[in-house]
Amino acid sequence: MHTRPEQNGLMKKDFKIDVNSEVPKYQQLVNAINNQLANNKLSIGDALPSVNNMCNTYKLSRDTVFKSYSILKEQGVIESVPNKGYYIANKTRKVLLVLDTFKAYKEVVYHSFVNNLPENIITDVQFHHYNIDNFKTILNNSKGKYYKYIVMPFDNNEVPSVLSDIENDKLLLIDWSINSNSKNNFVFQDFGEAFFNALKDANTLFKKYKKLVFVYPSFTDHPIETVTYFKKYCELFNFKYQIITDPNLFQVEKNVAYISTSDRILGHFLEQCRIEDFEPGVDVGFLSYNETPTKKFIYKGISVISTDFKALGTKAAEFVTQDQPVQHYIPTKLIIRESL
Repeated sequence: MHTRPEQNGLMKKDFKIDVNSEVPKYQQLVNAINNQLANNKLSIGDALPSVNNMCNTYKLSRDTVFKSYSILKEQGVIESVPNKGYYIANKTRKVLLVLDTFKAYKEVVYHSFVNNLPENIITDVQFHHYNIDNFKTILNNSKGKYYKYIVMPFDNNEVPSVLSDIENDKLLLIDWSINSNSKNNFVFQDFGEAFFNALKDANTLFKKYKKLVFVYPSFTDHPIETVTYFKKYCELFNFKYQIITDPNLFQVEKNVAYISTSDRILGHFLEQCRIEDFEPGVDVGFLSYNETPTKKFIYKGISVISTDFKALGTKAAEFVTQDQPVQHYIPTKLIIRESL
């Protein structure tokens, strides 16, 4: 038999409903109950306060409490028994996944991550768009509400201080090592030496062309270290090279191979090839950064340098399910197709 809430002391627990918060009260109550589950303060079989008791204790309306309990029932967290009330039915935990932007390869990360989590773990996903104010709002509003935090950092010197409020064993940084420290849990890709080594694997193909051009548009947030290692590669292997940062100056030339971090530039490249009647992989070359599900089908196939985003998502999910420290780099590799 499930104990009544007055008997097991749950009414003495503070669910921390903030009347001044911008977060709706019903969501605050949902978050509070999920947080107590994540921190082992509630267990399966524990009774929750009745609707009337919750209303009286926290000065909430019946509609607010009913909505909270309904959401928790939909999530499978709680169940209700006639004449006995509500109780914890499943130890559901919530994790927060903070990505930079929504792109095709980030979708691969997301699906790989959630598909490798058990059903009792719910993922909330947010996007910071490289905006520090967005980043602060997301992380500050999430304090204490999640079992684990999976975060893509970016190049802003305020990022470490925002992350410092999260316990190290609850935080995993993914994708880019910027603004990380030696104590952080992480699953990263290497934008420097690994990129350089992938370029070396393309030596034979690059030798077909008179010049290599790295199109690194000013609007990109791709790590600048790839430009540094591109220069190092070209100078070591005696390639004539150019770096273009203004997209308006991008004009496809015959016998030139292009590398770009932007799929917009890839679109411009293919359009110009059509106009000039250039055959990619024969008259001109193109090497794209970041594999997506469609690049193998675009034209006759686009060559890419990419990490394995599916493996990145899977490894991040292991941090949640295995509850063990992790510091891991996902390999970067060259995938040759007809465009080079």
